[in-house]
Amino acid sequence: MKPPLQIILAVAGLTMGAGTAMAIEEAPYTVVSKDGAFEIRDYAPHILAETVVDDTLENAGNKAFSKLFRYISGANQARGKVAMTAPVAQERRTAKIAMTAPVGQERIRDQWAVSFMMPAAYTLDTLPIPDDPMVTLRQVPARRMAVVRYSGFWSEKRYLHYKLELATWLIKQGLVATGTPVWARYNPPFMPWFLRRNEILIPVETKPGLK
Repeated sequence: MKPPLQIILAVAGLTMGAGTAMAIEEAPYTVVSKDGAFEIRDYAPHILAETVVDDTLENAGNKAFSKLFRYISGANQARGKVAMTAPVAQERRTAKIAMTAPVGQERIRDQWAVSFMMPAAYTLDTLPIPDDPMVTLRQVPARRMAVVRYSGFWSEKRYLHYKLELATWLIKQGLVATGTPVWARYNPPFMPWFLRRNEILIPVETKPGLK
């Protein structure tokens, strides 16, 4: 019998909410520039464990989370655990993509890719292979990201609001987006809404003058 999703989220939340005692690893980056709530960051290469689900923005994370959490909890060929990291990221699939497994995914209405970043100590060769074929491993190259940070509920309304703010800021800065927005959540479900760290990130071209 599979445990209810609420229990899985609570266990993951306790892991993520343990603070410095658990030393939760975050995606490494360097801040290139800052303008209030907006930043330009350079991210190092990293690996994602990812699954694609067909649902609304608000429901996709819940639907995908249990698959990814089972993978890092031992549902893999090595039966080994992988440390929890932050953030949990979500982005819309807008075209056919090359997956780690030899399968292509066509965009369907409301299809989202939800991912956990893998600890930096792993490579694609050393990460355990997921038991679930719907969980894949993907190498992400180094890239520059424009970011807006905000607190509050995990709602589509707030996501769309801040995505528009970030897109408007990009235009003012003369920056060109090179990919789709990524919605990043850093906190467990039990974290009070006003303490949550949420971000929207958009990959951008390197602007002359920014080193």
